[in-house]
Amino acid sequence: MAQKDVKIKFRKENYRISDELFHYLEKYGRITKTSVFYDDLLRFSGFINLEDKDGNDTLWHRVYYPEFEQQELEANINKIYTLLHSDGDVKTLPYLHVDSIDYCTFGNSNPFRVKVRNILNDNFTNFYIKKADASRIYGLELEEILSPNRINYLVYKDTLIEEHIIGIPGDIFIKKILPTCTEHEKSQIAKEFVKFNERCIIGLLGDMRSYNYVIIPIHDFDHVEFRIRPIDFDQQSYEGNIKIYFPQFYKENFQMVKLVIDKLKPNSIEQYRKEVRSATVKRIHGQETRFEELISIMKKEELAPIEHIESLKKSLQRFTHDMKFKKCKTMGEIVATGLDYILKNYKNSF
Repeated sequence: MAQKDVKIKFRKENYRISDELFHYLEKYGRITKTSVFYDDLLRFSGFINLEDKDGNDTLWHRVYYPEFEQQELEANINKIYTLLHSDGDVKTLPYLHVDSIDYCTFGNSNPFRVKVRNILNDNFTNFYIKKADASRIYGLELEEILSPNRINYLVYKDTLIEEHIIGIPGDIFIKKILPTCTEHEKSQIAKEFVKFNERCIIGLLGDMRSYNYVIIPIHDFDHVEFRIRPIDFDQQSYEGNIKIYFPQFYKENFQMVKLVIDKLKPNSIEQYRKEVRSATVKRIHGQETRFEELISIMKKEELAPIEHIESLKKSLQRFTHDMKFKKCKTMGEIVATGLDYILKNYKNSF
């Protein structure tokens, strides 16, 4: 697992949701109706910078609104919570309270993070409100189909509502928790990073620097297992540099790459990569109709500049020795060709 840092040079533009994609989302229960749009939340009247417990700037602002707008906004946000978590059941509305609304100044999506608390038991839940973007939605859908993870999100016109994915941010885990892990735990984390790395390139999910994924510890009898899953889908099949889609090439993941080199032998790394490909094939066959519908629409979409498409398809052609990439004209066709390559070459691996 060689490492050479890669950088994303340009800010990604938003791509509109086409009518075909909208109908797909409607068919699979992703469309909702709400009285709050992303642009409504931008009308805050003040904010304070949020710092972590060590006094470092988190790049999040806690925002405030005029009193008469705050009350209406909170009522509508509570309704969004019920849509996301209980199919719109209004019985819980009297017990919900919006504790905070935070705005992120970093990255492409500039999301709002909303914290809703149930006053009966003091439990709280976070979710995000973002500007809807077609490539981000394709990333969410591909994660739902191709990975072991489930994604809960809703779309209304140009607004995207995403459930918070629970876990320890990768950068915090690497800095504060990884050094205290046992040698067995480090070997297991190394294995998971190899699998995560493979899933990203298969689905063409880019920009998986350590703060764009979480690590989830799972207690199993007398030991702890770890899972890695992405939390940011802004760079789905957009960049032309193939290295963007390999988490191993980001300097922020250096410690994870070192772990792989120290703990795993080359034949073990290849075995874990094959396991991911085999599992991907099984998941595609398990949701074949949905997968084919999504890919059929994605093939027609404009999701990246033409120069990115040309660069990426040439790199993937060299990487896989599959000449079919040469004919690709869209990012959707590149994703489809890559997955077709996996389907044909690894369905009988095990």
